[in-house]
Amino acid sequence: MFDSLNISASALTAQRLRMDVVSANIANAETTRGTFVNGKWEPYRRKLVMMEPREKSFNQILQGEMQKQTESKTQLQGVRVSGIVNDKTPFKPVYDPTNPDANADGYIMMPNVDVSKEMIDLLAASRAYEANVTAFNTGKSMMLKALEMGR
Repeated sequence: MFDSLNISASALTAQRLRMDVVSANIANAETTRGTFVNGKWEPYRRKLVMMEPREKSFNQILQGEMQKQTESKTQLQGVRVSGIVNDKTPFKPVYDPTNPDANADGYIMMPNVDVSKEMIDLLAASRAYEANVTAFNTGKSMMLKALEMGR
């Protein structure tokens, strides 16, 4: 009965994390000293949220088989974040010989964050979040109506 609410809740959690990561990307779009690697600074590297379908737990499957429930055969139960990974696109060289991070040729490496792309990702994540809020509220109101009919 609560599967629909749990599925929407898992998507809300995943989309919220996605919006947080996109916000961090936008905040660090100009950060030339993001991480210290092999004795020198590297620019901030864009982060991406990886999601995958969440499967039923072993306990849920076992209980369903023991009770001989005639549910659908699907084992999927929403979405989960499988990890946050670094984007492998190269950094952007910018000519600025006055910058203290400039190399011998006068170039500094800027983060691989494209603010336009991040804004599109943020918009998509917020729309997905809104859609899941609507699905959650619809499921909740259907359950309340079912309870009212039982009176």
